[in-house]
Amino acid sequence: MSETLKGRVALVTGGSRGIGAAVCRALAGAGVAVAINCRERIDQAEKLAGEIGRQGGRAIVAAADVSQQGAVTGMVERVTAGLGPIDILVNNAGIAITRGVDDLTDEDFDRTILVNLKSAFLCTQAVLPSMRTKKWGRIVNISSGAARGAGSIGPHYNASKAGMEGLTRGYAARLVKEGITVNAVAPSLIETDMMSNQPQLVSRIPLGRFGTADEVAKAVMLLVDNAYMTGQTIALSGGMAFN
Repeated sequence: MSETLKGRVALVTGGSRGIGAAVCRALAGAGVAVAINCRERIDQAEKLAGEIGRQGGRAIVAAADVSQQGAVTGMVERVTAGLGPIDILVNNAGIAITRGVDDLTDEDFDRTILVNLKSAFLCTQAVLPSMRTKKWGRIVNISSGAARGAGSIGPHYNASKAGMEGLTRGYAARLVKEGITVNAVAPSLIETDMMSNQPQLVSRIPLGRFGTADEVAKAVMLLVDNAYMTGQTIALSGGMAFN
């Protein structure tokens, strides 16, 4: 990793487990101070922060519901007070409510858009002032193969992730001259809690296995360490689809 990452401050939403936790570990390993956001799994976040601290890194827990503007504002203020202004934002928080077309409700749709898409907007807006002041920022949105494919969760989930990629390109185009890059990573069928009850889906993957959270984290780090790439989506699908 580039020396420019050492001493930077990152906020990872949904960072207590799975892909988010892997990203936190990767950032900390590169010398970045990490704020681990979670809404409910505070014990897991604190355990991860302790692990990072024992390995010589800096990490704090930033509990907040990132789908609510007031909570996001307060969280960013706490992170800034505890670690410093945020340089790196990874929008990873999300939910996956599996529904068929006939079972999908208004509430399911609205909740999914709120947590998966609006949270990314709220967090991005909240960190932009400090990034603009420094003329340096990295924003990475965790999308999904469902943004461009059929997916197995439902059309509400597809819409939330496709919206996230649109958000990525919209911000990238407007912030490129200010030293701020905005990109997305779109994993498909990663070995996390979300996939634990669907082992049959391995048969769809040409590579023959689920991806790992660490492999997703490596793609995030590639984007965080690259000043020239912006507005792009990196897909990780084990050969199921190609951009």
